[in-house]
Parts: sequence; C-alpha cells; structure tokens
Amino acid sequence: MKPQERLTVGIFSSPEIAFELLKPCGFGGREYCGPQKALFSNGRILFDGGEYEELLFAAPERGEGFSDAVFALAGVTIGVDFHWERQETQRFAGSLRIIVENGRLTAINVIGIEDYLRSVISSEMKSSAPQEFLKAHAVISRSWLLAQIRKKEKSLPRPEPKIREGRLIRWFDREDHLNFDVCADDHCQRYQGLSRVAAEAVDKVVEATWGEVLTYGGKICDARFSKCCGGVTEIFSSCWEDIDYPYLRSVADAPSEGADPFCKTRDRRLLSHVLNDYDLETLDFFDWKVEYTRSELSELICRRSGIDFGQVRELIPLRRGPSGRIVELEIVGSKRSLTVGKELMIRRWLSESHLKSSAFTISYDDDRIILTGRGWGHGVGLCQIGAAVMGEKGYDYSEILSHYFPGSVLEKEY
Repeated sequence: MKPQERLTVGIFSSPEIAFELLKPCGFGGREYCGPQKALFSNGRILFDGGEYEELLFAAPERGEGFSDAVFALAGVTIGVDFHWERQETQRFAGSLRIIVENGRLTAINVIGIEDYLRSVISSEMKSSAPQEFLKAHAVISRSWLLAQIRKKEKSLPRPEPKIREGRLIRWFDREDHLNFDVCADDHCQRYQGLSRVAAEAVDKVVEATWGEVLTYGGKICDARFSKCCGGVTEIFSSCWEDIDYPYLRSVADAPSEGADPFCKTRDRRLLSHVLNDYDLETLDFFDWKVEYTRSELSELICRRSGIDFGQVRELIPLRRGPSGRIVELEIVGSKRSLTVGKELMIRRWLSESHLKSSAFTISYDDDRIILTGRGWGHGVGLCQIGAAVMGEKGYDYSEILSHYFPGSVLEKEY
C-alpha cells in the first residue's frame, strides 16, 4: 500500500466520551479492546482509574489495502445546527486521540489522507453516485484539504468580530480549529467514518485519483463545494475573506447559454443515488420559499443574534455577489438598525438552523415577510448536484472539474 500523509480530524466534544476499540490498541504500556469511557474532571481525563492530559490509542499496523475500522464512537452529532442534525454511532479507521479542550473532551481521529477521503466522498454524497462525479469530488476534497494543511502554519486566529459603525461582518473557515487540522462536519467536509462507505466502489474512485489535485499557477487550489448553486456559482470573497481566486469565478451551471442549469433537476432516481437519506428530506434545494410574520421574524432574529432590534420593519440587501447571494444585509428595526454579513451569518440569523442560502429576494404582504430563494449552501466552486447530473450525462471528471474551476490544472501531487 502506498504511504499516506497523516492528518487530524476533530470528531466531536463532550464532557464524557464513550468509545469501543474494535481491535487491540496500545496505550500506557497496555493493550485495550472493547467498550471504554473517558470522563473530563478538573482539567484532566479520567480513564481506567488514572488521570491523563491526553489519551492516544494507536491503530495496529495495517497491511495492504485501505484501513479497516479500528474504533467506534457513540453520540457523534452530524449536521451541527442544521435542520438535519442528529446523533449516530460511527466507526473509524486510524488512531483515536482524546484531548482536553475548552472544558470538555475532544475526540480526534489520526488517519491517512486517502483513508480519510474514502469517508468524505461517502459522507458528502452516496457512494452509489455516478463514478465520474465521485472522482471529481475526490480530487477537490483532496485539494481543499492539502491547501488547508499547507497554509495552516501561516494562519493566525481571527479576533472576535465587533459591531463597528453599524456593521457586524463575520465569516467562518477551517482556521477556526486550533488543535486539529479539520473538523468532521459541514463546517469543513463531512467525515462520518466508515459507516457509509461501500468499499469496492469508493476504493476504485480513490485509487483512480490517488494523489491528484487541482492547481493554479503552481499552487494547490483551495477547491470549495456546496450542495446546489441554484444555477450560478459564487465567488470566494462573498463568503470568506476579501480575496478572490481566478479558478473560483462565478460560472453558469449550464451546458450552454439559455439552457437549464445542471442542478435544476427533479430526477428522483438520480437524487436517491447521490444524496444521503437525511439530505433527501430537503428536495427544494433549487428554489424555495420561507415566510414569517413580522413578530415571528423579530423574535427569531433577536434570539439567534442576541441583539434586540425591536419590531423588524425592513430587510435591505446592500451588497450581492454575482450569483445573487446577499453578502451584506441591513436589518431595520424599531429599536435599532444593523448591517450583518457575510452570507453564513445572514443565513443563521434568519432561520432556526440555517437558510438554505443567502440568494433570496424579499417581499412584503401585509404583516408577512417572504423570502424567495435559490440554491443550498454558499455556492462557491463545485455544485454537487450539478456535478452529479454532469456525471450522469456522460461528462468525465476532468470535464466536470474544468467546468467548475476554470483555468485549473489536474496534476499528481504524489
């Protein structure tokens, strides 16, 4: 088996972590196997009658092929703060590390990059999706990951945003994590262990693209993706820091001018092969509508933002990106007004979980405020549903990548 660079994935945090070692794993000069539990107490970890600063259960040496499951974690939350949030028991390859972080315990998976990707492309979508789409996703997931790891040493924690001159602008990215490379949820890339991996199909995809990345100007691309762009992709600066990349331009998600977007599909057979069960609960991904009374919206924004605007009188889009996504929104209330951004903050404040996107228009009907929107997610880079449709229509993975990342080059990194 070819060697793999290692990375660390933060799975979840809790005052106690229940786990099961599926194979004998060494720690503290002993071998452990079976159900275990670690507890947080007074800044340390209580485990098996001892107190520790951290635990590391090393995975057994692997032979040829991809790694099998080594441990299982109970109570892993997926879809954190989204409408599909739920808990699962998940199985993982690699080693298990448990640390103290922010007054809780954090479970971290230490794993090879290619083993990690097997899970990502089975968690972001189903492994029964079109193979060329899965290949494209393996390449961009690998590219994004390596780009984040390469720039990690240069990243500095961002200060907490403050209201300045009537504006509160914030974005969220991978560098919010200090003690591991990436997290396991939508904030970074979905990584749900081996529970959803259909080994043969996924292994073929990872092996076929082993070490392949997208580059631009000799640097690995910060390749982004979202569930559905709504017909037009967005630029980087609309969602994160105020920089843009030539390969993350806004492009029409269609084969030609005037044609229907790839992601505007109602093909339930295809969607059932692409989307995991909890994603299939949300089929209004291309266009959607949300309505609130003024009182409902006023209470919601107050609760979600922690700011009392009084009665919300108006929502005013001040700046939109090329896809129509709102980057800055002024909220006008009877007590105060404030401009909020970027797109994820807007989506969080205007929903019990997250609005599907910030690509919405606003209308008023007596006491009701109506948001009519398109797309699901930030819309930057690859559109997962659009790319799946391209794969179904016979496009190969290099064509899919060229469509969503214009000017990029497909290269072997290792």
